[in-house]
Amino acid sequence: MIFPERLKALHAQAPNRVAAYLQFPNAGDLPLTLDRLLCGSQSFARAYASAGIRPGEVIVLILPHGEALLYAFWGAILHGAIPSIMPFLTEKLSPERYRADLSSLMAVTRPAAIVTDAEFEAEVRSALREGNSVRSVIVSDTIEPLTELDFDALKGFDRSPDDIVLLQHSSGTTGLQKGVALSHRSVFNQLNAYSGALTLNSGDVIVSWLPLYHDMGLIAGFIMPILSGVPLVLMSPFDWVRAPYKLMHAVTRYRGTLTWLPNFAYNFCAQKIRDRHLEGVDLSSLRAVINCSEPVRWESHRAFYERFKSYGLRWEALQTSYAMAENVFGVTQSVLGKEPVLDEIDRDAFMVERVAKRPLDGHPSMKMMSSGRPLANVKVRVLDELGKDVPERVVGEVALQSDCMLTGYYNREDLTRKAFLDGWYLTGDYGYLAGGELFVSGRKKDMIIVGGRNVYPQDLEALTYEVPGVHGGRSVAFGVFNEEEGTEEVVVIAEVDSDDPAVQQRIADAIRAHVTKNSAIALRHVKVVGPKWIIKTSSGKTARSANREKFLKELQQQIET
Repeated sequence: MIFPERLKALHAQAPNRVAAYLQFPNAGDLPLTLDRLLCGSQSFARAYASAGIRPGEVIVLILPHGEALLYAFWGAILHGAIPSIMPFLTEKLSPERYRADLSSLMAVTRPAAIVTDAEFEAEVRSALREGNSVRSVIVSDTIEPLTELDFDALKGFDRSPDDIVLLQHSSGTTGLQKGVALSHRSVFNQLNAYSGALTLNSGDVIVSWLPLYHDMGLIAGFIMPILSGVPLVLMSPFDWVRAPYKLMHAVTRYRGTLTWLPNFAYNFCAQKIRDRHLEGVDLSSLRAVINCSEPVRWESHRAFYERFKSYGLRWEALQTSYAMAENVFGVTQSVLGKEPVLDEIDRDAFMVERVAKRPLDGHPSMKMMSSGRPLANVKVRVLDELGKDVPERVVGEVALQSDCMLTGYYNREDLTRKAFLDGWYLTGDYGYLAGGELFVSGRKKDMIIVGGRNVYPQDLEALTYEVPGVHGGRSVAFGVFNEEEGTEEVVVIAEVDSDDPAVQQRIADAIRAHVTKNSAIALRHVKVVGPKWIIKTSSGKTARSANREKFLKELQQQIET
């Protein structure tokens, strides 16, 4: 099957069913029936045809949250083109870096068209270089609406299941990274397996604030509900950041049953949402709040539960998953209705030997939360540096095989070849298997090597969160090479709510002592800063390399002055 066929079948069954409720700040919710969604999408498909865009060509979408983004995306698919949603430039992104990344992306992806709105048109045109492939910049505000559907006029029905249906871009500082090409068949295989793991049904309502330019928002919070005939409540990620309590009110109003959060969002909600914002909130309808971030943290789940349990949230509703764009989305999923498996292990053995051993009496321990079991169509292995399987409970690189893998990195055959070993996709994530459960510990590229000893920054960051005054998700650890000693030194930066130098120094001393006592390194470099110092990626993850660059730049400026 292909996407247009599924959409046509859904429309034939219930054209007036509400497919999505769009939420906006200071405005009423906008219900979009399937008929209205497809009519709006066909108006964009007609505009693509008029602009000479051919099926199989890429269309980049740079649009804010709203009707136009949905119509532009599904319109590309109905036309047979390949949509690719990109981040919108916001105050959190460096304009210079954004423009440079956008220009480089155009050079690799070579889209035939870019769709944006009138407000952002000049920005888009400024990023285009001479000789680029873009033949048309389409302004969403100028699209003439259609009121009647004509499926026979749509070229998307001529596509085949193995044709590329969309591009996802892996997470980076602005999100403009490798383009992951996915076929119709791969996406449907993922949706069938993942919806089965969720026991997705007609009574479900999915509520999402996640950006559509990353796999969690695009697949779980957009494509899956639309193609599964499940109602979707969709708000802007920027509105959520400003007012995270609106997610709780959306769940209450629409009796939401499923939502996804990256790990940092659990801490963010627990810390930022006040009682006065929760009047009338009822979260008892939620059967799964899924933590889809690697690694997932038990402490974050506990903080979230303690904050919202009095509003009907059940502990067993907090679930976990491991996902990536290269597998469309889900790789593993915890069993809904049961508490995700918690593995208490010896902290020293994990940090030094990279083995998840049971803790010994009197030894410090740490809690590792499982990301669940592989989906029915996914196989998972854990490999050493030579590509050999490691024993259970030994940390190695996670590799996977499935029938929903990427077709390849778009126009990057070199990167596609490097990503596979004997038919297994190398994720770049470290973790271990125990009892059929996958425990993810961190990114391979983030590893810090201190005196020949491997140190995961996530482990050190987790220790900082145990220090009073440091909130979860607001510290970053990275390595800086020391020429004299010939090895890396660890730097930890932590945000706190106070700008008082005395308070910051006290917390810095506490972090240094706590990390040194409970890890395999002697921590010397701690920088405590005020709010909003730490750089995040467009998906909300900590951008360690960017924070390292910022730290070194500030250090150099201090030396020069």
